[in-house]
Amino acid sequence: MKDYYSRQIMLWGEEAQKSLSDKSILIVGSGGLGCSVALALSGVGLGEIDIVDFDRVEIHNIHRQILFDTKDIGRLKAEVVSNKIARRDNNLKSKSYTMPFNEFIKESPRYDLIIDATDNLETREEIDNYAKELNIAWIYGSVEEFNGQVCLFKDSSFSIFNKKDVKQKGISAPMVMQVASFEANLALRFLLNLPIKSDILHYLYYNSEGDFEIKKFKLGD
Repeated sequence: MKDYYSRQIMLWGEEAQKSLSDKSILIVGSGGLGCSVALALSGVGLGEIDIVDFDRVEIHNIHRQILFDTKDIGRLKAEVVSNKIARRDNNLKSKSYTMPFNEFIKESPRYDLIIDATDNLETREEIDNYAKELNIAWIYGSVEEFNGQVCLFKDSSFSIFNKKDVKQKGISAPMVMQVASFEANLALRFLLNLPIKSDILHYLYYNSEGDFEIKKFKLGD
């Protein structure tokens, strides 16, 4: 499999590449962000990527949830994602958990990193509480319209976010992939122990003139 990872080995060396095989991550949610994050990280050499999601594929999901096609309609999302990413790398293990996150965590599984790919604030707060309890870093991601937010949480609390329900808005499929790519890059740098800053909220958006911008906000404890 050395040839499989050859371009990555050129970037960070064989020892760093080998270290990824001992890493495990959990992706919570297998919708737009979950599909793109799972796809981005499935070929890097991680030992395990597990997926938690109890939802099923619907026709309106497919345009932005890039691991699904029309033949997957009605199937459990987590199972589809887990099966597809496992086929990309023979060394990758992947399990699907078709249940709510608050049921999944009752067994207290441990991972090197948790990645949020959900679409609701309540589950994100559950992720934050669970990660703090086990001292696990996690990456928050959200997207609507042409805007997105990403943050690697280690010390700060997700409780600073407004928990009020907001009206659902449209979503640009490429923006979903852009935010997911940002999450995946943060995850990879964290897992490789490359320089990375935590507890900074990145706000990604296209301004009124169509220029892409990123604003950063340091989060408190």
